[in-house]
Amino acid sequence: MTLRKAGGLAALTCAATYLVGFVMIVTVFAPLGFGSGDVDTAAVVAFIAERPDVMIAWNAVIYIVNALALAVLVVALRQQIAVARADAAVLTGTLGMIWATLVLGAGMIANVAVEQTHALTDYPGAAASLWQTLHAVELGLGGGNEIAGGAWILAVSLSALKGGTFGRVTAGIGVLSGAAGLLTILPPLGDIIGAVFGLGAIAWFVAVSVALLRVRRETLGKRVAA
Repeated sequence: MTLRKAGGLAALTCAATYLVGFVMIVTVFAPLGFGSGDVDTAAVVAFIAERPDVMIAWNAVIYIVNALALAVLVVALRQQIAVARADAAVLTGTLGMIWATLVLGAGMIANVAVEQTHALTDYPGAAASLWQTLHAVELGLGGGNEIAGGAWILAVSLSALKGGTFGRVTAGIGVLSGAAGLLTILPPLGDIIGAVFGLGAIAWFVAVSVALLRVRRETLGKRVAA
């Protein structure tokens, strides 16, 4: 398997992890306040006491699986961008690895929070305080903002468009999603702009996958726009 193909499959994996995250938020975790900006800490502790495996599995998918797939995609895209722009490849590769590291760290913190909270379920007050503290750390690493991801997607989209790796549609989706990610630095925009980033990222990951997995017809002397 070539790195280009591995990157395409990794992009699909990233899109799938985002979809799982959205589905779980609007179904299983909606009663707990996830996605609303007003999480019910007591309800979270009660949920963890009964079903810790569900939350651990969710964290593993949206953070850990996503981060590992993202690392592969970052390397694959850096290789493609380097063909035309070596300087841009270094920049995008660095931004991408920073994001992948933050996502992985957020996932490990999130699962430690579940494990430690479950161990304290006989003491609801202490369990709630511990989960809330670790959840704040998780959000600070990347669960509550998308600045690193927005910067990477924006940089990759612009660089790949100029180098011919992406077509205008793929790059356009990336620019919109990346800009939304950067705007999550503004607290008042919070959940709404975060949702825009997430949905845009799903579309972008799918488009990137198509761009990387398609068969290039060099004999035609051009690439089909993604």
